[in-house]
Formats: sequence, structure tokens, C-alpha cells
Amino acid sequence: MPKYRKVRVAPGGVARIRRLLSDLDPDVVHLASPFVLGWRAVLACQDLGLPSVAVYQTEVPAYAARYGMHGLEQALWTHVKNIHQHASLTLAPSSYTIDQLRAQGVQDVRLWARGVDSSRFDPRHRSEEWRRRIVRPGEKIIGFVGRLAVEKQVEDLVALAGIPNTRLVIVGEGPQAPRLKQLLPDAHFTGFLGGDALARAVASFDVMVSPGELETFCQTIQEAMASAVPVVAPARGGPLDLVNSSHTGWLYAPKDLAGMRSYVQDLTGDDAKRRAMGRTARETVRGRCWKSVCSQLIGHYAAAIENPAPQVLGRSLTGFPRWAQDRVG
Repeated sequence: MPKYRKVRVAPGGVARIRRLLSDLDPDVVHLASPFVLGWRAVLACQDLGLPSVAVYQTEVPAYAARYGMHGLEQALWTHVKNIHQHASLTLAPSSYTIDQLRAQGVQDVRLWARGVDSSRFDPRHRSEEWRRRIVRPGEKIIGFVGRLAVEKQVEDLVALAGIPNTRLVIVGEGPQAPRLKQLLPDAHFTGFLGGDALARAVASFDVMVSPGELETFCQTIQEAMASAVPVVAPARGGPLDLVNSSHTGWLYAPKDLAGMRSYVQDLTGDDAKRRAMGRTARETVRGRCWKSVCSQLIGHYAAAIENPAPQVLGRSLTGFPRWAQDRVG
């Protein structure tokens, strides 16, 4: 993908996917964040009469605008609607995304959230030794975890510059890294961290800020909360379900960077409040285990098998983009 080489777009037509699925002969097909490959897969499922579950987890139309492709947003929403309307059912990760898809005309949308490993992400992994390598005694760590990409709006963290006795720590990598290092010269960039190293870093934060306004869920918020770290995030998308403002962190109005800064100052300046919010945050997510979440997913598969959408029984090209109709033909 231009400007983001680590994102790869899969080639191959409907016929190839149809052959693969025919050989496998599955009971149901899970379409993970379908847009290009998943679009061809839903057509192949229709050919074979296979139930399909489409999982919405990326707000691609809004991403396009962030990457400078203005004017395409509504056309891309039409494409998203076509994909999900021709799946047996759609799963969305938050109440915001359910409302968003329904407003676009997608009919059968159900909630499927995400689990969190509260053993790996645990306040016990907080490391004073790790903190000493990054901050001076008495300083608080304001953390960010995620891809360093345009849609994450990491540059908004410039608004946090100069908060007394704090240091910004950026965990992640991506195409925006060189620019962000120029914009945030006093921040500490760890690069990519995974596994226990990531858990140790998150637990060692004092506050986490997630400034992206296009998050359909935001798993890193749950991981911070499981680590007893309060979160500051915009009141849009997935964070609306995750952050209970004034109890487990703060939600600020999108684009209100002064509000974001004020909430971060509130938490870094009040140890008792910050710790109380962190404890509440951990208690809020402790029961969200992956076993329970995956059991829900199995239930959604069963529903798709039992009640496949009418389109699965016969292809209808009404409303499909012209290029897709030609490809199918």
C-alpha cells in the first residue's frame, strides 16, 4: 500500500477463493475486517451457498480521508454496506459502530466485543527499574501504544508538551515515526514492543492517552485498564464503551486538545485520584476473558448457519459497484 508498505493488499479473484473454500467445505466463513479480499470472499460464499460472518473492525472510509483521498468517503461506505448486506450477519465491536453501520443501511448487526488477558496485563508487572531508565525521580509517564500511522493522530500529543514533571512515552512503530520524532523531541520512543515487554511498559505508565478518533474498539485501552492505568481518550467510537469518564479515566470532546491536556494534568497531578481510577479500571475489565468472548463468537457462527441471509441462497448484484459486477461476470 502506498505510504504504508507493511499493509499488504491481497491479489486473486473470486474463482480462486471459491476453489479454496470448496476444497475446505466449511460450515461457516469468518470474514475478518472485509474490504478487498473479504469482498471477493463474500461473493465466493454466495456461489457455494455458505453462511458468512462479516466482522467490522476498521473504519476504512474515514481512513481514506485521513490519507488524503477526499471525496471517496461515501463511495467507500457504499462498498462497506454492500459487503455486509451480503453476509449472513455482521459483528461490530462497540455500540458506536453498531449505530454507525445501521445508519448506513446494514440490517443484521450484532455486538461482538474483545477480550483482554488480565494475567499478562496486570499492575504487578509495573517496573521501577524500567521507569528509572526513562524518567527522572518524581516524573509521571504519559503513555501511548499503537501504530505510528496517520489515523492514530499521535501528533495530537503535542498538546501535552510542557506539563510539569511528566514525560511522554510512545510505544509502537509505523510510517509516521520520523515525523513524530521531530514533533515530539522530548518524548521517549521505544519502538515496537510485544509480549511481556509490552505488558511491563503499559503497567509502568501513570496515564495512557489514546488520541485516535477512528477507533472502532481500541484494544490498547482495555490493556491499560487491566494494568490499572487510567485512560484519556476522545468521546467517539470504541472508547465510549470502554472508558467510564470520571471513574476509569476521562473522555474529551473530539478535537478538543485543550480538554485532553486538562484531563491529563488532572490525573498526573493527583496521585490519589489516579490510583483510584486505575483500581476501578482493572476491576471493570477483569471479567472480559477471551474464553467468554470466543464463546459468544461460536454462538454467532451457529446463528449464521441456522439463519443464513437470503442473499446466500442466490446472488443478487443490485447495488454492487460496476467493477464488481464485471469481475463476477
